Amino acid sequence: MGTGLASPGSFNGLTNQNKNVQLRIPALALADLAESDQRVVAMSADLKVSTQLSEFEKRHPERFFQFGISERNMIAAAAGMASCGLLPYAGTFAAFSGLLAYENIRTDLAYANQRVRLLATHAGVACGYFATSHHATEDISALRSVANLMILSPCDGESAAALIRATLEYPGPIYFRMGRGREEPAYRGGVPEGYVPGEPHVIRRGHDVLIAATGILVQEAVEAAGTLEEQGISCTVLDVHTLKPFPDRAIAEYAASHRVVLSVEEHNILGGLGSMVQEAVFEQGVSVPSYKHGFYDEYSIIGAPTHLYEYYGLDGAGIVHVAQRLLHLVDSGSFYSVEHRRMPLWTEDDRHRVASSIRARSLRASDSLAPPEAASGV
Repeated sequence: MGTGLASPGSFNGLTNQNKNVQLRIPALALADLAESDQRVVAMSADLKVSTQLSEFEKRHPERFFQFGISERNMIAAAAGMASCGLLPYAGTFAAFSGLLAYENIRTDLAYANQRVRLLATHAGVACGYFATSHHATEDISALRSVANLMILSPCDGESAAALIRATLEYPGPIYFRMGRGREEPAYRGGVPEGYVPGEPHVIRRGHDVLIAATGILVQEAVEAAGTLEEQGISCTVLDVHTLKPFPDRAIAEYAASHRVVLSVEEHNILGGLGSMVQEAVFEQGVSVPSYKHGFYDEYSIIGAPTHLYEYYGLDGAGIVHVAQRLLHLVDSGSFYSVEHRRMPLWTEDDRHRVASSIRARSLRASDSLAPPEAASGV
């Protein structure tokens, strides 16, 4: 369809024909691990197609468990399986694992330190039209305080597969925070050597702005850095894939060599990546202006995910604007003023402008579908 109404990355849930879904890559990697490790089992809460765990089921049907719409029961059962020596990978949307099943993660998995891996897909606002009940913009801040729990945030299919392979023998529970699988990959053809939990990976090096990104916003940060480079602003882009244990010292060392630090995340700015970055910088005694960009302690409106990213300034273009304004405030000496500290660098005016642009594009796309007589008003 060339109308602009359908994204080329859209997934057909009925035919499952789109083989480029990023979630398929870690699902296949998990199926490969199961070939040589009989402990590996997978489970779903009625979302095996959306999470792509159907790929695991095709190859290992006897080791795939469907729980229906009962996520908390699934996670509790995963803990029981782990206590019997199995290695369960439980997949569902992040809103249903990190938020709905928080108590089960804390008590059944982390308290008992069970070796369960949660594949929390469709994090942030990836569920778009399904609204707040399906959005997960608080899971990082909620889960980072759970003892014994590792939190990993891969940026695409290749990075997710690499982290799944690298943590096979990790002795505790892991929360993998993942996207919906339709995003552009940050790593094409595989991740660099040594891509394992721990220090962030440097995708691009610069000296003016340190952009610390996690999850699907890594690729958007890379795009933004390219645009800023054309304007004479040099950026380092960090793929912060490990959120817990957080690489405090490494983050602070990178921050110390830049004029400003900008964190970007598809998450509430309270308690998420930005908070961790600022805590790390402060605790390591580094003095550098830093700014958190994400959801400004609010719930998302309802809409298509790609439109929401644009509306909230969480795409490449939005990150460019925020970085420019951050540098302007710092260079003008007004960054630390009370007036400016209370104002978000992505404003309501920006949101209105983006909404108008989206509306205009949608109208043009709709007009292109109308019959000639309808378009001409006849």
